[in-house]
Amino acid sequence: MLRGILVRGVLSLLGVALIHRPMPGFAQLGDLNQHCQLSQVEVDAKESVRQQAANGDALAIAQYGDLLKRHAELLRTCRRRQWPRQQATWIRLYPCDLRPGVLDALMDRIVNLGYTEVYVEAFYNGQVLLPQRDNQTAWPSVVQQRGYEDRDLLADAIAAGHKRGLKVQAWMFTMNFGYSYGQRRDRQQVLARNGRGETTSVFASRGGSNNPEEIFIDPYNYQAQSDYLRMLQLVLQRKPDGVLFDYIRYPRGTGSNSVVGQVGDLWIYGSAAQNSLMQRALNNKGRELIRQFLNRGYLVDGDLDRVDQTFPNEVEPLWQSRQQSGSTSDVPASVRRPALQLELWRLSVAHAVQGVIDFLNTAAQPVKQQNIPVGAVFFPTANQPVGTQGYDSRLQHWNRFPKSISWHPMAYSICGNTSCIVQDVQMVLRQNNVSNVRPALAGVWGKAINNRPSLEAQMAALQRAAPNINSVSHFAYSWQDPEFDRVRKFCALP
Repeated sequence: MLRGILVRGVLSLLGVALIHRPMPGFAQLGDLNQHCQLSQVEVDAKESVRQQAANGDALAIAQYGDLLKRHAELLRTCRRRQWPRQQATWIRLYPCDLRPGVLDALMDRIVNLGYTEVYVEAFYNGQVLLPQRDNQTAWPSVVQQRGYEDRDLLADAIAAGHKRGLKVQAWMFTMNFGYSYGQRRDRQQVLARNGRGETTSVFASRGGSNNPEEIFIDPYNYQAQSDYLRMLQLVLQRKPDGVLFDYIRYPRGTGSNSVVGQVGDLWIYGSAAQNSLMQRALNNKGRELIRQFLNRGYLVDGDLDRVDQTFPNEVEPLWQSRQQSGSTSDVPASVRRPALQLELWRLSVAHAVQGVIDFLNTAAQPVKQQNIPVGAVFFPTANQPVGTQGYDSRLQHWNRFPKSISWHPMAYSICGNTSCIVQDVQMVLRQNNVSNVRPALAGVWGKAINNRPSLEAQMAALQRAAPNINSVSHFAYSWQDPEFDRVRKFCALP
């Protein structure tokens, strides 16, 4: 007793405060559940130490650092034993996340839920997650508060994730350049246009699509490619662990606009897309028929008679993918026209689709050059034909995405159970190697919402159907922790 009092007295003289605090961090592998999530006791204890460390407590700072390492190792060990090996969540950051301690608290919560990766939105809704002073792009910065001009939220998030053993990937919109870009007078020629002369902004304003914030560009336009690559290079300077390209498609129309059934519905009327389509002609006859088909939307018999008379030395109209079959000029135009018109329709659709594929490949190239993994995010049903000659308006033919990158199908179908979700994934698995398919599920741990089964139910069904998949992601973190997302968004933290 006396010795204890003397020890306390000496420590008191040295200015060391003796307080009673829990000693977290002794969780064992068996204390994690089957989804590699920490117990609530351990979560609360870590948060307590984090707050003490944030207040400058030297002992708590050291203890907190040890705790982060311990939990990172526990998570790595658990993931080696549990399915899937990698589990990611999608997240949007806010300017308020730059307040002291917020990113630490956020990344802790992500680890606590058993995630090994986090996909951070780096370019979305016409704004980019770059500091204002280093933003030489066509878009405004997400963080625009005075005094924060040099704050680098993306770099800070990557560092905070790495400190906890998390991989942090940059999740980026692709062909959807956002409302702010669509308002620029010097970029109007860059926007995608349909056969009615509408940009996607005008199209949305009349109800053609349900989100006027989504402004899509002509993927053949050099200015669009240049603007995007300049922005991408700045994001890559932050050294993310990967880049995920989203919105690799055209707008999703509403009602009858959800189907493209005639050439005027296609977003190929921007000057760059039109010029590129004309270049697919292999002779003068072919070029002139493409022009007439674009301008009018269909051919008439006189178009064929006219090109035969104008270019008598050419056997028949030719364009890419069309095989020459010999002279048909002696066949009446009324007989030839329907087949030629159908071929031109298919050529136009293929041209629209190729623009999407080419833009993805253009964006992926600088990422690959830095040996950073590339992924593509898509809807499994967005490449489907509709009826006999129509197509889903998004024209997202993911089946033609390069197999050298990872595929992230958004298995978001709703049918009241897990069957349609599994079907979405199986559709993609038939096109690509299982190790390269990384499904994205939408839902919440522990409960069904909006007719979606819980994440536990979805994960169990997916594991049964495709046990060799080793990476799954969950959209979105804000769904898992809505209250914390709200206080982060509006700076409501104490």
